[in-house]
Formats: sequence, C-alpha cells, structure tokens
Amino acid sequence: MGIPILVLGASGTGKTASLRNFKKGEVGIINVASKPLPFKTDLGTLNTYDYDEIKAALMNNKCKTYVIDDSQYLLAFANFQRAYEKGYDKFTQFAVDFKLLLDTIVHGTTNDTVVYLLHHTEVTDTGAVKAKTIGKMLDQQLTVEGLFSVVLLAQTDGEHYSFITNGQPPAKTPIGMFDSKEIPNDLKAVDKVIREYWGLK
Repeated sequence: MGIPILVLGASGTGKTASLRNFKKGEVGIINVASKPLPFKTDLGTLNTYDYDEIKAALMNNKCKTYVIDDSQYLLAFANFQRAYEKGYDKFTQFAVDFKLLLDTIVHGTTNDTVVYLLHHTEVTDTGAVKAKTIGKMLDQQLTVEGLFSVVLLAQTDGEHYSFITNGQPPAKTPIGMFDSKEIPNDLKAVDKVIREYWGLK
C-alpha cells in the first residue's frame, strides 16, 4: 500500500523548487504541464497528463519516491479537452479519474512507495484555502484533502520559502512527525522524515 502526500500552494510558492536536492535515480517526476524544472539538474521527467501513462509509471517500481507536478492540471487539461461538451457528465468523469489515480497510489504500488502530489490552491468565498478542483463532486462528495494523512502548505514572503506542517488549515501532519510548524521547502528532507516516521525503506 503506497502513501500519497499532498503539497499545496499557490503558483510561485516553491513547490517544484522543493525537489532541488534529489539526485538522479532517487525520484520519479511526472511533469503534467511539461514545463522545465526551475533549477539546474539532471533529473529526468515523464511529460504526460495521460492517467494511464501516469498509473503505469507509478506501478513499475523503478523508484520508491514519485512526484506528480502539478496535479491540478490533470483536471484542468481534461476540462479544456472537453470544453465544448454540454452537461455535467464530464465533471463526474474528471472526479472519478482523479480518485482512481489516488486509488492506484494506495493500492497499486508497493508498501514503501511515497507519491507527492504538488497541487495549486484556491481560496473559497469564506476565505478558506483548499486544493484547486474542477466541478463540485471532488469538493462536496469527497474533500480531496481528507484523503491524505499529510498535507503540506507551501508559502513564501518573496525571499524565504517554507512548508507549513500544521496549525494553518489545510496543512496537517501526524502527531510528532515534524518538530516544527514551519520547515524548509526541501522535499527530499521531508521524504526522509516521513519514511523514518512510518518505518519505510
């Protein structure tokens, strides 16, 4: 059973940059928007927004750590592809496809596989911060953040970049996993802590 981790943040808050300390072969990066990484690296990426290709990559066990960057574009690109279709059935399909991806992470990968979904945020009418979605099904019937035991919130003041671990919704982490409510935006260091906490390889 694999573990999905949600990393939320507005564009420019350092989500992708948090991959900078991984070395080649340590992480499999699925680049949904096919954009260049924001740092010099020899890390390769799989550029695709096809769900079947993504699920196949996750299940091939070549890596123990995967990153889907940026996962909200899976919903956005599907919506653009079917923009001229009328009716609500397509929105149901968007939600189902995204949920099936999460099911693949949990049930289709090995017990020591960790998959990070880097995902944009949006602000609701009440001022709450949440994962950006399309349609109402993911929000009203599922609540995306509720499917993750770890939700990190990326933030920046324009100079310093960090992750919020808890105390500022929707950020949340298990009790005792992190010593601080704010940590550096270093996803490799985060991965080490998560693996030690849950006894993963």
